[in-house]
Amino acid sequence: MTVDTTIETTLATGREPHVVRVAALRLGDGPVPVLGGLVGEARPDARWIALPARPGAAAAELERLRRAWDGPLLAAPAGHAALAEAARLADGLVLGAGDACPDCGEPLPPAAARLGLPVVLRRDGTDLARWLAAAAACRTEGDGRVVLCEGADRPAPGGDGTDGLEGPPAPPLDLGLLQAARERSGLPVLAYLGHDAALAPAAVAAGADGLLLAPHAAPEAVAAAREAATVVAALVRRERPATIPDARAAIDRVDAALAVLLERRAALAGIIQRLKPVGGFAGRDPERERRLVAAMARRAPRLGEAHLAPIMNAVIEAGLRLAEEERRERTAPAGADPA
Repeated sequence: MTVDTTIETTLATGREPHVVRVAALRLGDGPVPVLGGLVGEARPDARWIALPARPGAAAAELERLRRAWDGPLLAAPAGHAALAEAARLADGLVLGAGDACPDCGEPLPPAAARLGLPVVLRRDGTDLARWLAAAAACRTEGDGRVVLCEGADRPAPGGDGTDGLEGPPAPPLDLGLLQAARERSGLPVLAYLGHDAALAPAAVAAGADGLLLAPHAAPEAVAAAREAATVVAALVRRERPATIPDARAAIDRVDAALAVLLERRAALAGIIQRLKPVGGFAGRDPERERRLVAAMARRAPRLGEAHLAPIMNAVIEAGLRLAEEERRERTAPAGADPA
């Protein structure tokens, strides 16, 4: 209990995490970024690389990726030699809470923090108290820019030092522990997803401030993580944009969530139209629509019933027209124009 109290006194900055900047990337406030993975149609917000311990090899790998990538770049060094090279070429460092130099045994996180770069500190099998104690040590030794990351243990880098994905099966992501770390430390917390973004929606809903994919995760995983970061975060994450571009970007994310919900609503309304004995505009239920608007007004008091009523009328009518178009398509003879 003494350790926990010390950690909370050292780290806590309130229930909302403070912001940590990694180059142009903001962690802890605003949108949920996606870090890692390969570039495809959906571009990650940052990339990272697991560095080999061989002298000179880390710099070569970083220089190769830096030439191909112009965004924020993080590196996971395997020892002091790689750490020094990462400090010269990377924008931030990724380390496990228990990482130590294979040559001298010195803990790497405090040494990394002394280099003046942001440190993403993965739990990697330690308990919550040791994880937060390591974060406190990094903040004491460095400039305070520490980001926690809950998820799988980081395996040893692969043979070419570029992946960091070989090794034993990863333990599952503990979302309860992610929430506890975020609440007790006041630090931003990432969720490590590896190659599979299936847990991305749950991680965002649990409060993750970013999604960390494996360095070589497929572009499809990046796209899935990006979708969760956009749609789910718009529903559960409060944003406080300070500029017009940031506010418009936040609106774009809310609009993306609206589009997903409107599409789902239209599909469900279509099912109702097929099941009702009298469908279409003739089958509208004004009383149910009034109750619907009243229920929505309780969740959207600034809009209220007066503003919500015309919005929902337009949504309902669009759904009815779509259901009628789909009915015509289903019943039209083969080859006939349903119009």
